[in-house]
Amino acid sequence: MDRFQEMSVFEAVADELSMSAAGRRLHLSAPTVTRAIDALEKRLGVALLRRSTRGVEVTPAGERFLADCRRILAEVADADRSASGLHTSPRGRLQVSMPLLFGQSLMTPILLEYLQAHPRVEVFGVYQDRVPNLHEEGIEVAVQVGALPDSSLFAAKVGDVRRIICASPDYLNQHGTPSHPEQLVDHQIVHSSADARTPEWQFVQQGGVKRYPLLPRLSCATNHAAIAAAERGAGLVRCMSYQVHESLMAGRLQPVLQRFELPVLPVHVVYREGRRAAARVRSFVDLAVARLRVHPALNSD
Repeated sequence: MDRFQEMSVFEAVADELSMSAAGRRLHLSAPTVTRAIDALEKRLGVALLRRSTRGVEVTPAGERFLADCRRILAEVADADRSASGLHTSPRGRLQVSMPLLFGQSLMTPILLEYLQAHPRVEVFGVYQDRVPNLHEEGIEVAVQVGALPDSSLFAAKVGDVRRIICASPDYLNQHGTPSHPEQLVDHQIVHSSADARTPEWQFVQQGGVKRYPLLPRLSCATNHAAIAAAERGAGLVRCMSYQVHESLMAGRLQPVLQRFELPVLPVHVVYREGRRAAARVRSFVDLAVARLRVHPALNSD
């Protein structure tokens, strides 16, 4: 069995968490699957799986190798489709990464529109508030907020977002609207550890950036929880403008201290292969870029 076949067997075992189930999926006998995994582990010199009476479990080394396997096998499948003329028709599995609240509020309609237009594509959405490594994690398309590092990735800018401070109208009516960051000490602060581990906010003052350490009245593990608390009058919260776009439009939150805001952050749709990308990637990027570039959450003044 060659290396490509061994990788295919390992991917199936990792998916099924069972040697016998992987064999049935690939139409191979259980001993053949076992021999392929043993040969692969011997060649690599690491244990990819832990065996037990209940089945198998992928080791940390196996998880890293699995990401590479998925990427390589997908690229080989794309090459086959390209050679056979199938590359121009969107099909297959598309893995898209995006920030959690960005995905929920802005990307979900785009994903649904794309799936309706391309019934032969299966989309796997990865919602995570961190910058992924597309090559290592097998992700084909990602939405990234902030400056892009130098890399071999292709990118299309779709807009800008801001870090803003906001609170509910009821809270501001009761406690007053701050006009300067120095007044934060007189206000209740809602902090999200997903936004920043250290409870401090930064503001532009006199041409530079000044940091203000905070003593939060309420600390939350997620941005969603912190925003929900602020909508209910818990205090001032800092978040990305796209995260509260609907809340601002509906009047549930109001921005404050806008003249002290940090510079805007660019938003990009990034992908790996450029014009060589599979049809599912190119068609999804085209749709996502077109929709996001006109979305008011990314293009408001």
